Amino acid sequence: MPIARRSLLALTPTLLAAPALAAGYPERALRLVVPYAPGGNSDTVARLIAPRMAGTLGQPVVVENRAGAGGSVGARAAAQAKPDGYTLMLGSNGPITVNPQVQASLGYDPLRDFAPIGLACRTPQVLAVHKAFPARTLAGFVAHGRENPGRITVGSSGTASISHLAIEMFNAATGAGMQHVPYGSGGAMAPDLVAGNIMACVTEISTALPFHREGAIRILGIASAARLPVAPEVPTVEEAGVAGYRAAAFIGLMLPGGAPAEVGAALAAALAAAVADPATRQRLQEMGSEMADPAEATPAGFAAFLLAETAWTRAAAERAGLRPA
Repeated sequence: MPIARRSLLALTPTLLAAPALAAGYPERALRLVVPYAPGGNSDTVARLIAPRMAGTLGQPVVVENRAGAGGSVGARAAAQAKPDGYTLMLGSNGPITVNPQVQASLGYDPLRDFAPIGLACRTPQVLAVHKAFPARTLAGFVAHGRENPGRITVGSSGTASISHLAIEMFNAATGAGMQHVPYGSGGAMAPDLVAGNIMACVTEISTALPFHREGAIRILGIASAARLPVAPEVPTVEEAGVAGYRAAAFIGLMLPGGAPAEVGAALAAALAAAVADPATRQRLQEMGSEMADPAEATPAGFAAFLLAETAWTRAAAERAGLRPA
């Protein structure tokens, strides 16, 4: 279910042209649907930005977790909500860019049924190895993989997850020949890497960083445009010679399609204020998140971001041999 450029961008112009505040809006509490269980990265970000948005909007923003089917259950519920601006969804890779590539019956269309409000942040993926792995650098890791094709076992948070797709794209770019081992989540995978039951993993930096700091694993590279302040010693994958390599879990806000334009503009302004809050930015950056730039935090910027992300995801899914089922 590819997202067409013309159709997605068509969702945004009225939001950009609308006034910053809607007369009388909001008059009651808002619901922010998080399509994942409590405690994960998406839920944490939602609970950081919700009270800051509430402060701007003058009404509570209540987080509601609706987990299931890789985010599709919550997305379906949000898509079916009345488009009056009182139901929002935390938009992320799973329900917006990944599931359309691998799930035949979503029950919603990420293009038709949602309008982008803005990108909040992204959490880059990292490639990490067990502390005893012989290679000390990413270049050494690739060389080891080429010399031992199919023998480097690398964990992900699950089949068709962003970490799985990042593994496939890394293999395609480098010829490292890693052998994918899917887990149910990054949290379930990490103990096996620490114990040496797998040799490597690709996961969000927020999952790997505590173990890296303890010396139980070593992060060899991060799939971001630049090194992160939270781990300045870790080079980017691009520094190791893999040009343009990026992979991250993204988080933004979306509205059910058909919501009033002025409501979308008010929410975009509230989101921008939330991610600009110094305490919020500091906490997110401590988790390893990259903050969205000002353009990405707009409806049009988020729409353009989603187009690029969808193209990357489609190519990675094809590389992995994944098909809608």
